[in-house]
Amino acid sequence: MFRGHYSATSAMLVQEKMLDVVGNNLANCDTAGFRARIAVNKSFPEVLADRVEHHRDYEFETRAKHLIFNPGGRVPIGDISLANVLHYTAMRTEMGPMQVTDAPLDAAIAGDGFFVIDDRRGNTFYTRAGHFNKSNEGQLVTHEGFLVQGDGGPIDIPEDATRIFIDNTGQVIADGEAVGQLQIMRFENPSYMQQVGRTMLAETTESGGPEEVDQPDIVGGVLERSNVNIVEEMVRMIEANRAYEAAGKAVTIQDEQAGRMIQSVLKPTT
Repeated sequence: MFRGHYSATSAMLVQEKMLDVVGNNLANCDTAGFRARIAVNKSFPEVLADRVEHHRDYEFETRAKHLIFNPGGRVPIGDISLANVLHYTAMRTEMGPMQVTDAPLDAAIAGDGFFVIDDRRGNTFYTRAGHFNKSNEGQLVTHEGFLVQGDGGPIDIPEDATRIFIDNTGQVIADGEAVGQLQIMRFENPSYMQQVGRTMLAETTESGGPEEVDQPDIVGGVLERSNVNIVEEMVRMIEANRAYEAAGKAVTIQDEQAGRMIQSVLKPTT
């Protein structure tokens, strides 16, 4: 009787998640190296729905003639046709605009690939944000303080170095000598990478494993900005809001119809 409620509610949940994705994209439109996400929905011709019971009840089994204790939990409702759910969020792989900063340790990747960073806990992540600095320990780190990985691990910079920069091959040059080579990795399906934080990404089974880029094209003194298209995101937000409102009205209509039906059934006959 209430399948219409569940169908409309599932549509509202999908649009709510859509608004969360769009809102996160807009919040990071000025974040260097941020990659926008796109919500991908999945349609089912038929999907099995259930509800969560928070109470305890008793059922009477006619054949066995004894009481069976049912602790609640998930109770099947039945099949719902044309239901939508949020399947996953995909990463947009288009390059963002380049911004010249002239900072000697800023770098951007012209083409495919990601910088490799270590969170100091043994976890490896990937990013397009090339805003690097020299730490107090003399290591190349990200703006958040994570270690930037080179071919041989973290890149150490001499304490007495006065002129440090990154050249177009990814080498870190200190006073005219190369002290490290930035490690650049690519993925077969980068759109399936998982977002961790604002600019950090993690590999997944769908994205495939990392493959080293032999000859990376690095632009020093430049940062890649976010690839968020504000106009497109605003359009998605308006569409999601309208779809959410339409689904909400459907729930209200279903509720009114159910109320009229109940009243007609319970109306006493003369």
